[in-house]
Amino acid sequence: MKALLAWLVLLGASLIASGSPAAGLPLEKLRLPPGFQVELFARVPNARQMALGKSHLFVGSRAAGKVYAVPLAGPTRPVVVAAGLNMPVGVAVRGGDLYVSAVSRILRLRDIEARIARPPRPEVVTAAYPGDLHHGWKFIAFGPDGRLYVPVGAPCNICEPDPDRYATITALDLRTKRIEVVARGVRNTVGFDWQPGTRELWFTDNGRDWMGDDAPPDELNRLTQPGQHFGYPYCHGGTLADPEFGGKRRCAEFVPPVQNLGAHVAALGMRFYAGTAFPPRYRGAVFIAEHGSWNRSSKSGYRVSVVRLDGGRAIAYEPFVTGWLENESAWGRPADVLVLPDGSLLISDDLAGAIYRVRYGDSR
Repeated sequence: MKALLAWLVLLGASLIASGSPAAGLPLEKLRLPPGFQVELFARVPNARQMALGKSHLFVGSRAAGKVYAVPLAGPTRPVVVAAGLNMPVGVAVRGGDLYVSAVSRILRLRDIEARIARPPRPEVVTAAYPGDLHHGWKFIAFGPDGRLYVPVGAPCNICEPDPDRYATITALDLRTKRIEVVARGVRNTVGFDWQPGTRELWFTDNGRDWMGDDAPPDELNRLTQPGQHFGYPYCHGGTLADPEFGGKRRCAEFVPPVQNLGAHVAALGMRFYAGTAFPPRYRGAVFIAEHGSWNRSSKSGYRVSVVRLDGGRAIAYEPFVTGWLENESAWGRPADVLVLPDGSLLISDDLAGAIYRVRYGDSR
C-alpha cells in the first residue's frame, strides 16, 4: 500500500511537470490564434522575469524573494538558487554567471549551472541604485555592447524626480562599475529587448494612474540614440499632456511611442520573436506580457499581446493569448515572455505560479 501511494505521488508530480490538467490550471480556457497550442512547462512560485542558461531556465520573483533554476531537460521542477532577497525580479546570464536585481543591488552567482545543487553565495556587483521600493523592482538584461541594462523607475505615481537618478534606463559596465543613463522620461519599464538587425533598444513603459479608465496608454518605445527623453512626467502616449506637469514642457519635445498600448494593461516583459517556428507574420514581431490593471473599473490586460512591425514602424497591435481573465476575475497574470531556441514561446505567470510554453502546429 505504501509503495502504491508513493507511486501515485510520483505520478502526480510527473503529470504536473509535463503540463497535465492534473496541475490544477484551466489551460483549456486559454485562447490562441489557429494552429497554436499551449502547455504547462513548469510550476514556479510568483514567476517573473526569465533568463536562459545552457541547461536551465532561471526565474526571478517579486513576492517570494527567491530565484529559481528550472532544468530544461527532464522533470522541470524548480530549484531555489537564492533566497531572502529584496524583490529579485530581474535575472540575466552571461559568461556562465547569473546576475540578479534586488532593488538597490545587482548580485552575481558565479558559475551557476555547475553549482545548482550547492549554489554559491551571491556577490554584490554594485549597490549604487536607489533603495526606493515604489517601482523599485528591476527587469535586467545584457545588451549587444556587453553592458548590463538596469532601469530605475519613478519613486511615485506622478512626480518630477531627479532626472539623473529616476525614471531612467541605465547601462552598467561590469568592469569599471560605471553607470550611464541611456534613456530618460521612462516612468517604469519592466521589459526590454534589442531588435535583431538594428540592435536598437525597445522597451515597454507603464503609464501613470488616476487619469481615468482609458488614459494614459502604456507604451512600446524605441531608443535610437543614447539620452533620448520619452516624456514622463510631462507627456504620456506622445500627445497627452499631464494635468499636473504638462504645462512645463511640450509633448513635441519628446520621443513618441512606436505603439500606444492599452490603458492600465501593465505591459511588462517583452521580446522580439527571432525564431522561425511561428508563421511568417509573427517573425520580427514583439510579444508583450500584459500583467493586468489593478484600479481600472473594468479590468484590462491579463493577456499576451503582439505588435507586428514593418522595420521600425508598428503595423498591428493585437491579442495573442487571452483567457486568464473571466468575468472580472483573474486566475493568471502574465509577467514575462521568452523565446526558446526551438522557436516556442515561454510565458511566466506570477499569480498562478506557472510557466507556459506556446508552440505552433506539431513543432516538438
